[in-house]
Formats: sequence, structure tokens, C-alpha cells
Amino acid sequence: MTFEHDEACESNVCIKVIGVGGGGNNAVNRMIASGVKGVQFVTINTDRQALKNSLAPTQLVIGEKITKGFGAGANPSIGARAAEESIDDIKAILSGAEMVFITAGMGGGTGTGAAPVVARIAHEMDILTVGIVTKPFAFEGRRRMAQAEEGIAEFAQYVDSLIVIPNERLKLVSDTRITLL
Repeated sequence: MTFEHDEACESNVCIKVIGVGGGGNNAVNRMIASGVKGVQFVTINTDRQALKNSLAPTQLVIGEKITKGFGAGANPSIGARAAEESIDDIKAILSGAEMVFITAGMGGGTGTGAAPVVARIAHEMDILTVGIVTKPFAFEGRRRMAQAEEGIAEFAQYVDSLIVIPNERLKLVSDTRITLL
């Protein structure tokens, strides 16, 4: 599989922003919609249908043999296996990057399982890697939070810097800015 070269990497430093799973893909869409420039945007998912909503110029469906393009079913081990299955494609996407930002929502399947694999590959390629992840809302339950914590611990091993954002805090910030007019 070949991926198109992005002019964003023709500047002095090639920076790629990679959204992994549904939450990561949504974050990338928001960045693109808000006009962020100077980086190459990539979305990675096990769910082919979800990628159809991606605004990123580079998209990768991972783990097609395992998931048949239907997602990881909130199972991080399937997300991780899907990324391992697609390791060569992930390496191709990371190729040329001097810095990557990997964003994912933790607690589900693809973001939780695949983001650490993407980070590990970037680490092995000696790419400066920053992780930005969200933790689930409290109402999503203990199981999802436990999965998120495990995924974050795994992810943290392979990133140079990690920002963890609890969704509960995001909600508090957004609630103060939402108006009806």
C-alpha cells in the first residue's frame, strides 16, 4: 500500500497528527475543520464505515483479516492485534515523520488497543512522539475506565510525552461555553 506525500512535510520539520479509533478520528476532524495547517493528518481505524466520515487526506483501515472492517467491538486486544496485522502500513504512514502526535479516546477497542502499537512503532523508528488521549466519562462504567487505564499505561511506555484529558473535565469546560443563542 502506498500513501501520498503531503506538502506539510516539505517544511523544515515533518509533523504528523494521527487519530486512532473513533475518538482519535473525531479529534483529527475537529482540528482539520478548525483550520490547523502545517501538519499531515492521518486517521487509523478498524471500522471502515467510520473512516468514511474522516476529513483526513490519509486514512488507514487496520486489521481487515481480523475485523473484516467492522471495528474492534470495544475489545482492546482486537485493536492491538489489528494494528499488529497492519504493521507495514503503519510504518509506511510514519515514514518521514520527525514528530508525531497520536490522539485516541481510551476505553474502547481500537484507540485503546491500537494506539500503543502505533506509538511503539514510532518509538522504534526513533520519532519524537506525543500522546494525547481522553479518559471515559464516569457514566461509561468501571469496565471501560479500567480498560482505559490499562491502555494508557501501555501507551505511556512508548511516548516521549503524554497528555491525559478526562472527558469529565472537558464536559465542565464545554458546559461553561455553551449558550442557547
